[in-house]
Amino acid sequence: MTIDFQYVNFKADQKLLSYITKKLSKMDTFYDRIIDSVVYLKVENSEKKENKTIEIKLNVANQTLFVAETNVTFESAIDIAMEKLKAQLVKYKGKIS
Repeated sequence: MTIDFQYVNFKADQKLLSYITKKLSKMDTFYDRIIDSVVYLKVENSEKKENKTIEIKLNVANQTLFVAETNVTFESAIDIAMEKLKAQLVKYKGKIS
């Protein structure tokens, strides 16, 4: 699976990108027909502490799964987003089986 990263309002460091890559590569265990994914990382200009947003678009056979999460850190946002994405992937796999 190829992973494309796009950032808005900041430059992501390699440690964060490797963390996201490691988490996303685990999705192959739930469904082996994942084509690619696009990860959008944004830092919102707001007064709130929860200003880091991650959006993941996962392209699978004949469908695109999408999840977005905002939290205090990108790491916590990716953890929550992965749980949501896993649920969508399992549901999608159940529908096509």
